[in-house]
Amino acid sequence: MKKKTVFWMVGAFAMLLVLAAAAVAKQTPLDRQIAQAKAATARFNSVAQALKAGYVRPIGPMAQICVQLPDGSAAMGIHFENPRLMADPAVDLRKPEILVYIPKASGALKLVALEYFVAASQTTSAPSLYGHTFEGPMAGHHPGMPFHYDLHAWLWQANPAGTFAQFNPTVHCPTA
Repeated sequence: MKKKTVFWMVGAFAMLLVLAAAAVAKQTPLDRQIAQAKAATARFNSVAQALKAGYVRPIGPMAQICVQLPDGSAAMGIHFENPRLMADPAVDLRKPEILVYIPKASGALKLVALEYFVAASQTTSAPSLYGHTFEGPMAGHHPGMPFHYDLHAWLWQANPAGTFAQFNPTVHCPTA
């Protein structure tokens, strides 16, 4: 009786391994890139960890602003920029130049998106990442931010408008 149980357990375990391998094999290159980016940025679900890594709120009027469309139908959130990464023209999906948070009802911030940034002066054409071309060039969003290209990646909150859309209709800024 014990041999049958052990045989059944070994067979079930082997089947699970086959199914797991099949699931990994079905992942697309984009799935793997998103998994890499999420693994590398998971620690930034803690704003304290983001601050330790060099991300800061921009100085000036953008510092406290939760960015949203004028009609309030969709938002981005609050941006934390990493000046060191923004100064480097290299694009690395594991090192986003900007982190985007949304205030929760408690007032705590929740990571919702990653934003990749390249100053227009640092490139001759729009960069691409995740198989998507960055938007731009566009004017800076606050004093000191140069003309640039950027790409939003809604990896921490689903976006029905698309993973790489600028605004997310499920994200809303708190009203005063």
